[in-house]
Amino acid sequence: MCSAEPINCFPVLLNILSNAFLRFSNSTARIRVWSNPFFNTQNPEIKRDVFFICLSHMLILAAGLPPHFAVSSMEDYKVKSMH
Repeated sequence: MCSAEPINCFPVLLNILSNAFLRFSNSTARIRVWSNPFFNTQNPEIKRDVFFICLSHMLILAAGLPPHFAVSSMEDYKVKSMH
């Protein structure tokens, strides 16, 4: 009925319990529960935009990390610390 992963099993269990309670109260209504944990899009423009946003963030990080290490080693040199 569901896989062993909690992200898939909990919505199925909740659906079964909710519908069982509705049946016990003589209701004809149904409750549907679904899980869609991952963003899925078929639009290539959105995929391209997300790619370029991630790329720009990675480039900013890549530009900022080497100076951070250089400043850290200069601070160590000033206080004459040894690793």
